[in-house]
Amino acid sequence: MATVTGVFSSRADAERAVQTMQSAGVAHDKITLLTPRAAERELKTVPVVAGEQPGMGTVMGAVLGAAAGVSGGGLLVAAMVPGVGPVTAIGLLGAAILGAAGASVGAIAGGALESAAAEGLPEDEIFVYEDALRKGRSVVIAMTDENSASLRELLKAEGAEAVDAAREQWWIGLRSAEKEHYSKFGRNFGDDEKFYRLGFEAALHARSRCKEYDQVLSEMAVHIEELQRQYPGAKVEEPFRRGYERGRDYYQQQCNQAQAA
Repeated sequence: MATVTGVFSSRADAERAVQTMQSAGVAHDKITLLTPRAAERELKTVPVVAGEQPGMGTVMGAVLGAAAGVSGGGLLVAAMVPGVGPVTAIGLLGAAILGAAGASVGAIAGGALESAAAEGLPEDEIFVYEDALRKGRSVVIAMTDENSASLRELLKAEGAEAVDAAREQWWIGLRSAEKEHYSKFGRNFGDDEKFYRLGFEAALHARSRCKEYDQVLSEMAVHIEELQRQYPGAKVEEPFRRGYERGRDYYQQQCNQAQAA
């Protein structure tokens, strides 16, 4: 199953894109809209549930009701996402993505959440969505077995930025600081950037978060072995490890800043 994502500068544009996708025949349970800083009227309708995860304060769950601005209504989810803050999402796909990002939504969404997350959840892109949400942007995500190219064109026509472009902008914003940090180890960032960045991004994968360092060592070793097979003779291990460690620090810093806000 393919994931098609668009990043929008305004919620209104994102809502219009969702409506257009639904009109084009995409099932409503295969689309979600993520928006930052949930509106006060939405948060007031969401029951607070007991539970915390590392980097989180009070956890909010999900509520059944009409999803404002999107035809068909459905499940409206509001949750505190570690490193981001309050986020709203539409549908079980949205609940599954917020859950993968570390928010506790399953307490109310229930067992249906498991089936929504069973296949194709874009866990390796979630950090890109989070960066967009921190910047006040909205994210539309659709999962499809076919016509992914046409859906990407549809989102582009509605004014969306592609997730790959958003990922590049995210890295551009970090690159200067990471180059300065890495150069302190006497390494050439220009030579090692590819593997350093891969390590950095690997640390932000949903399954790697909030784990102790010794818990991720075996997974890191697997990543390194795969890269060494792909790039025989390249010096992979040190830049990947340095990037991975830096990515962990970055995620914790984002959590701390959101918690203090």
